[in-house]
Amino acid sequence: MAKFRKQDALDYHSQGRPGKIEVIPTKPYSTQHDLTLAYSPGVAEPCLEIEKNPEDAYKYTAKGNLVAVISNGTAVLGLGDIGALASKPVMEGKGLLFKIFADIDVFDIEVDTKNIDEFVNTVKNIAPTFGGINLEDIKAPECFEIERRLKEVLNIPLMHDDQHGTAIISSAGLLNAVEISGKKMSEIKLVINGAGASANSCAKMYIAVGVKKENILMLDSKGVINKNRTDLDEYKTFFASDNIKVNTLPEAIKGADVFVGLSKGNILTQDMVRSMAPNCIVFALANPTPEISYEDALAARPDIIVATGRSDHPNQVNNVLGFPFIFRGALDVRATTINEEMKLAAALAIAALAKENVPDYVNLAYGSKNLSFGTDYIIPKPIDNRLISAVSSAVAKAAIDSGVAKYKITDWDAYKLELENRLGKDNKLMRSLGNKAKNNPKRVVFSEADTYKILKAAQVVRDEGIAKPILLGNKTKIIKIAEENSIDLAEMTIIDPLLENENQRDEFGDLLWKKRQRRGLTQYDARKLMRDRNYYGAMLIETGVADAMISGLTRKYAQPIKPALEVIGVQKDVSRVAGLYIMVTKKGPYFFADTTMNVDPTAQELADIAVLTANTVKQFNIIPRMAMLSYTNFGSADGDVPNKVKNAVSLLHKNYPGLVVDGDLQANFATNNSLLKEQFPFSTLVDKDVNTFIFPNLAAGNIAYKLMQELGGAEAIGPVLMGLNKPVHVLQLGSSVREIVNMVIIAVVDAQNKK
Repeated sequence: MAKFRKQDALDYHSQGRPGKIEVIPTKPYSTQHDLTLAYSPGVAEPCLEIEKNPEDAYKYTAKGNLVAVISNGTAVLGLGDIGALASKPVMEGKGLLFKIFADIDVFDIEVDTKNIDEFVNTVKNIAPTFGGINLEDIKAPECFEIERRLKEVLNIPLMHDDQHGTAIISSAGLLNAVEISGKKMSEIKLVINGAGASANSCAKMYIAVGVKKENILMLDSKGVINKNRTDLDEYKTFFASDNIKVNTLPEAIKGADVFVGLSKGNILTQDMVRSMAPNCIVFALANPTPEISYEDALAARPDIIVATGRSDHPNQVNNVLGFPFIFRGALDVRATTINEEMKLAAALAIAALAKENVPDYVNLAYGSKNLSFGTDYIIPKPIDNRLISAVSSAVAKAAIDSGVAKYKITDWDAYKLELENRLGKDNKLMRSLGNKAKNNPKRVVFSEADTYKILKAAQVVRDEGIAKPILLGNKTKIIKIAEENSIDLAEMTIIDPLLENENQRDEFGDLLWKKRQRRGLTQYDARKLMRDRNYYGAMLIETGVADAMISGLTRKYAQPIKPALEVIGVQKDVSRVAGLYIMVTKKGPYFFADTTMNVDPTAQELADIAVLTANTVKQFNIIPRMAMLSYTNFGSADGDVPNKVKNAVSLLHKNYPGLVVDGDLQANFATNNSLLKEQFPFSTLVDKDVNTFIFPNLAAGNIAYKLMQELGGAEAIGPVLMGLNKPVHVLQLGSSVREIVNMVIIAVVDAQNKK
C-alpha cells in the first residue's frame, strides 16, 4: 500500500477549497430569465406539480440521483468512536467515491447522537430530500436496530455499507474461490474471526450463496460463539454453534476449508494455516494489517487462495466494487428498499465479471498481459469500468423481479449504454498508468533536486512505489530544504556532479567526446560539460545507472533537451523529436502534438510527427484516431498550411495504411462527429471518436493546449518528449508537485516500454 504522511493528508484536505466535495449547478443561471425560472416565481410551478403527485419529485428535482451518507461517528474506520463531527472527512470521502464510480451525488450528514430513537427520527425526518440513504460507521449492535427500523418506515433504498458491502464483495470472491478449489459451497467448513456488524452480515450472505449455517464457526474476542455461552446478544446467538468443545481459533480452524478474518492484524499464524484442509481459502480482511500477511499465507502452503483488503496484493476485497453500483441500480428503478435479492444479484454479478476476459486497460494498470480467472484473480479490479453496467443492471433487474421497483426498465441494452456513459473518463488514464508504474518502478533522475517541489514530488513517488529517485544537486542545500519541509530522503541517492568522483566524471565526459568528437566537441569541453546536471543526468541514463530523467522546472524548455539529444540520441528511424501533451478531460484523454518542439514542420516532418505520436499513444493501450488540423476542410482553400497538411495526410495514407488518420480538418469538425458525418461522410474519421490531434505548426499546438488548460478546465500532462532512445521528459516551467508526479509516472511507463 502507498505510504502517506500526516501533513500530506492534512494538506490534501485543507489546501485550496477545504474538503473534498462541492455543489455545482446543472442548469443555466447567467441571465435574469434563468434566475426567474430557477427560483422566484418560476420555481412555484414544479412545487405545485410535486404537491399533486409526489413522484414528480424525481422528474423536477435532483432527488433521484441524491444519496445521503449518514453517520454518528461511533465506529469510524479503525478509529472507533471519534464523534459525529470528526467523521465528516470520511463521509465526504464516501461521497467522492459515489460520484467518481457511479455518478451519484451525495450530501454527507453527521448526526450528533448515540441514542437510537433520536438517530432514527432524524434520518426519517430528512429522508424526503434523498433518493437513497447510505448508513456509515455506526457501531454494533446499534447499527442492526437502526437499519431495521429505518427500513420499516422509509420507502427509498437504504443500506449500512459496513455490514453489507464486505459481505457482498467477499461472497463474490468466496463463490469463485470455492469453485477454483474444486469444492462445493454446501460442504465447506467456514471459520469467521470477528462478530461485529460486518461479520454478522457476511455470515448471512454466505448462507444465501450456499454455505450451511451449521458449517459456520464464528469467534469474538472471547472465543468461539457456542450455545454454552451466556453472554451473547440476539445477533450472536443466531450463529451460536452446537459444538461446545471448540473454544479457540487454533481449535476452530483445524480442518477448516475457509477462514474469513474481520477482526485485527496478525492473529492467524502459519501453523494455523497449515492445519486447514487441503486447497484452503483465507480471506484476511482486517485493514491496514491483515490477520496474516499475504506473503506468510502463501509461504505456509502452496495450495492456498488468499484475499486481503489491501490493494498491493491480488484479490483485494474492496467495498467500492459494490456500494456505488448497488445504489446506482436501486436509484434508477426507484426501488423502495435494498433487499436480499438485490444484494445477492450484486454478489453474483461481481463473481461472474471475474470470469470474463479482462480489458487491456486493466492489464496495463496492473502490469500484466493476461490477468484471468484463477487463484490470483477471483474478483474484478476496482478500475474495471464494466462494473457499473454489470452490477447496476443486475441490481436493477433484481429490484424489478422482486417487486420493489417503482420504475421498470424495458430496454436493457440502452440502460447499460447509459450506465457506461455516466462515467467521466478523466483521470482513468493516469490511474491506470500509475498502477502500471508501481508494478515495476524505475530509477528516475531529478536534475533540479535542490528545489522544494522536486523534493516533495520525489518523496511522493518514492512513498507510492512509483519510482526510485536519484537526486542531482548541492547535497547541503537538498538536505536543508528537506529538513525545513519535513521531507524524508530515505532510500534516495543524492549526487552533486560538481563534487562527484572526478574519475567517473571524466569517464562520462570521454563517452560524450567519443559521440561528439567529429562535431566540434573537444575532450576538455566534454569533461567540463559533465559538471552540468542535465548532461550528467543524461549520462546516468545512457550508462544504465538510471532509467529516466525529469528536468525543466526552473529552466527554459530547450536547455535540458540539448544534452539529451547529444548524450542519448534519437530512436532508430526517427528524424526528429517532438512534444506531446496529454489533455485530460471529462470525455477522456486527448493527445496534442507537436506542442513544444517543431516550429514549422514540412509535410514529411508533419507525417513523421504523426507516426511518432501514434506510437506513443499506443504505449498507453489506446488506439490513436488522428485528425491533422488546419483552418480548412479537405482543400476548401489554398494556402501553405492546408497544402502542407494535405500532403502529410497523403504520405500517411500511402505509407501507413493501417493508421486511422485524416485531414486537413478544422478543429470543430474533428471534435464533432455529427458535424463531420453530415458535411464530410467520406472521411475515415467518421464514427471513429477522434482522440489525437496533429497541429500544423508549433504556434497552433502551443496556443491550443494552453487555452484548453486555462479556459477549458482540462488537466495538461506533459510535455512528453517523443523520439529519444531513452526517457528524458521536460517539465513545464513552474510545474506543481502533482504535475511533476504525473510526469514521473509517464517517464516510468516510458522506461518500462523502452526496456
